[in-house]
Amino acid sequence: MSIMVDAAPGYELPLRFLAAFRAAVDAVHDDLARAGHPHLRPMHGFVFQAIGTRGTTAVELGARLGVTKQAAGKTIAALEQQGYVERAPDPADARRKAVRLTAAGLDVLARSAAVFERVRAEWAHTIGPDRLTALEADLAALTPGDLLPLDTPTWFGPGA
Repeated sequence: MSIMVDAAPGYELPLRFLAAFRAAVDAVHDDLARAGHPHLRPMHGFVFQAIGTRGTTAVELGARLGVTKQAAGKTIAALEQQGYVERAPDPADARRKAVRLTAAGLDVLARSAAVFERVRAEWAHTIGPDRLTALEADLAALTPGDLLPLDTPTWFGPGA
C-alpha cells in the first residue's frame, strides 16, 4: 500500500521563494532604518550593487538596471541629494561623469552584507546548516549563472 503525500500546488514554490527573499530584504531594511537610513528601498540596493565599489556612468547604470538613462539619472540625483552617491569626471573620459558611492553608500553596502550574513545564520539555525547548504546548492543548479540580475525590480513591471 502506498501512502499519498499531498504536495503543495506548483504555484506555491515561486511564492515561497519570493517570501524568503522578501523576509531577507525586509531584515536588511529594518536594520538600515535603525541605523539612520529609513528612506532607502529595495530598489536602492540594486542601484548600489550596480554602481559597485568602482563606480559607473548613468548610461551604464541604466543598462545594468534595465531602465532608461533618464530614469537612472533621476535615481542618481535623488541618491546624490541624500548623500549616497557623488558624480565626478570619469578618469577614462573627461566628457562623461562617473557615479561613485560615497562613504555613506559604502556603509549601506557593508551593513546590508552583514545583515544578509545574519539572516543566513538564522536560517541555518532554523533548518540546519547542512540543509541550508544543500538548498543553496540546489538553487544554484536550478537558476541561471547570473546570481544578481540587477534588472529584477523592473522585471515586475513599470513602477515596481
